[in-house]
Amino acid sequence: CVLCGRTDDCPEKYGEKRTYVEYNLTVHYYCLLMSSGIWQRGEEDEGVYGFLIRDIRKEVNRAAKLKCNICKKKGASIGCVAPKCKRSYHFPCGIQKECIFQFMEDFRSYCWEHKPVQKFSVKESRESSQCTICLDLVEQLPLYSVLKSPCCKNAWFHRECLQYQALSAGVFFFRCTVCNNKDKFQKEMLRMGIHIPEKDASWELEENAYQDLLQCYQHCDIRRCLCKKGRDYNEPDSKWEIKRCQCCGSRGTHLACSSMKSWEQNWECMECRSIFAKSGNYSKQQKRSLATSEKTDVTTCLLEEPSPKCPRQSSGSQHSFLLQSPKIMCQNNLTPCSRLELPASNRMTMSLSPLMSNRNWSLRKKHLRQQRREVSSILKELQLQVNTKTTRLNINTENIWNSALKGFRQRNFSPTNTIEIKFTSCKNRLKMDTSHGSKHRFFQLLMLHLQNSSLFEGSSAKNLSLDSQALKENLYFEAGKMIAVSLVHGGPSLGFFSKTLFNCLVYGPENVKPALEDVADVGVAQTIKMIKYANSLASLQSTVHDCYEFLAAAECLRPVTALCDKNVLVNDILIHHVIKRIISPLESFRQGLKTLGVLEKMQMHPDAFSSILCHKPERLSAETLCDLFTIHCSSDIKKAEGADFWMGYLQDVESGESVVTLEDILLFGTGSFSIPPVGFDPEPTVKFLHRRYPVGNRLLNCLELPITKTYEQFKNKMEFTIRNTLRVERE
Repeated sequence: CVLCGRTDDCPEKYGEKRTYVEYNLTVHYYCLLMSSGIWQRGEEDEGVYGFLIRDIRKEVNRAAKLKCNICKKKGASIGCVAPKCKRSYHFPCGIQKECIFQFMEDFRSYCWEHKPVQKFSVKESRESSQCTICLDLVEQLPLYSVLKSPCCKNAWFHRECLQYQALSAGVFFFRCTVCNNKDKFQKEMLRMGIHIPEKDASWELEENAYQDLLQCYQHCDIRRCLCKKGRDYNEPDSKWEIKRCQCCGSRGTHLACSSMKSWEQNWECMECRSIFAKSGNYSKQQKRSLATSEKTDVTTCLLEEPSPKCPRQSSGSQHSFLLQSPKIMCQNNLTPCSRLELPASNRMTMSLSPLMSNRNWSLRKKHLRQQRREVSSILKELQLQVNTKTTRLNINTENIWNSALKGFRQRNFSPTNTIEIKFTSCKNRLKMDTSHGSKHRFFQLLMLHLQNSSLFEGSSAKNLSLDSQALKENLYFEAGKMIAVSLVHGGPSLGFFSKTLFNCLVYGPENVKPALEDVADVGVAQTIKMIKYANSLASLQSTVHDCYEFLAAAECLRPVTALCDKNVLVNDILIHHVIKRIISPLESFRQGLKTLGVLEKMQMHPDAFSSILCHKPERLSAETLCDLFTIHCSSDIKKAEGADFWMGYLQDVESGESVVTLEDILLFGTGSFSIPPVGFDPEPTVKFLHRRYPVGNRLLNCLELPITKTYEQFKNKMEFTIRNTLRVERE
């Protein structure tokens, strides 16, 4: 190894040893990570694990001048980070001398004198217990070789056992062996020098490790099997495909034998249904809801094995709200049969006067502005988590989604790092600018793609859709994460969430009642309308009979004995289609929105976040831009000289007397098409200077405007510069 000078090949102690013949270079991974004078400046596939070859050479030259305080040989590339400590050493020497190396954040190293230690009580120090990994005795002494669990009082480990366990389990499965705590346990072990690799567990990577578990039940148990080729015949992607019970998996049916049109639909065997019926807690109507409540969750289990990164929601947490579907609709002291829904044409409506309507709209706009000011301060508070460490994302303008997904999934990506965007184009491999405005443009394009992607459905107000492939690839989680990162890092308002989706995220799906407007599927919406607007019991029963297959698939079949039954039936269908069907995507999406604490703030301030997630931002006005840009003048220039021309020009642009728009002016000055919810940093300013043409300094969000003798000169220069600058950028 060029850094430690040893030939040992021990991945558990020193990390993987790699030799690069073309560079005449051999290096241990841990020696490279812990060296004090080198940083990972390349991409993952560049150099050695992202460390550039020239940087490694420089580090070797630097270390050649330093003597190891342990073996007294040259080449000590690692230094203690304690203030005023000048000790240097090789990585293997540090291990031998019981130094601590922290494999996190800045990869700090501590010498044997300044290393962190765990606190032991006097009583604990006298006892001995069993290592919960190797089951051998471990002395409860403040030794380097002994570690104590931070979350369990009587959990002790050998350091060597813990390190082997961490290397095998990886970051997703490494946790306390006693209580299964993950976050607190990993944080303490990283502090004490345990390396937890960012990889999947070794048993997950073993080929065909779970082959025995892939034996599926393939038999039709329906009393009258319709398949002429027998009960064991199974033809995928046809009506003779066998579907297993969503609850026990040990009974099956051909799709055709149970009148199912798609494998996506769920089915329960008679044994499981009888168990639910005999439980004593649910009525027959509630039993149907219970079957439906488990539907989507179990469908997901059949489609894929959930990733450990996205924990599975417990089934018990769903029962409590999904059993509420057959609510008794006796409100305002009316019986269920006394409240009949009539078509819109049969209902008498009252319209507000234009004066009242305008006043209400004005008040609503004022309320939305107040909420957006509130959400801006909340996002600025979350933005304090972002540090100065930079993560660069290479974004292909022709494939914004895949390149963004690759960037967000790369190992060195962290939501708390400052994001830098570099645009590229596949056609000419042209590297575009990495200016301040490129980040705004990236988030604008990414959010626009998400809005129109298959993850959402609906026209303007969108709900989550059910895309089994996206669910399998964990794309709902990534979408939530991208939205959270965009909001905190200065991305645009979304404005396309439906109220139902927003309420599901904030209050939980168990507390949300969907409406007909939430149904994007035209066929399903038409079916619901036919039931909802049935004006007699006979027509209702006829409609239910015509929709029998659909209702059976949705498990919303119920006896219809009175016209008022249609209200409960419509409610059941809406809850199934809008909420139960997408429970798994919703939970995954929520997990993603937890990034940087965004979901928690949404739940604390729902009205404020609703203004940017459910409402489109209002069009820019001259007044808005005038308030946004603060006017600064040098000492030799009077503020009034340019301010009058500036405000007059904004009014001309707003009234359409200009070839540019207010959005063009904002883009010219800040690089952003709209005002982001978090606001601009730094605050936008206008400066009036003695110069020929205006300049948009996007790094400082500053418009540097010329001082002219007449307004016509000012307007002509503004329009010429802004129009041509943006035209060149677009080209």
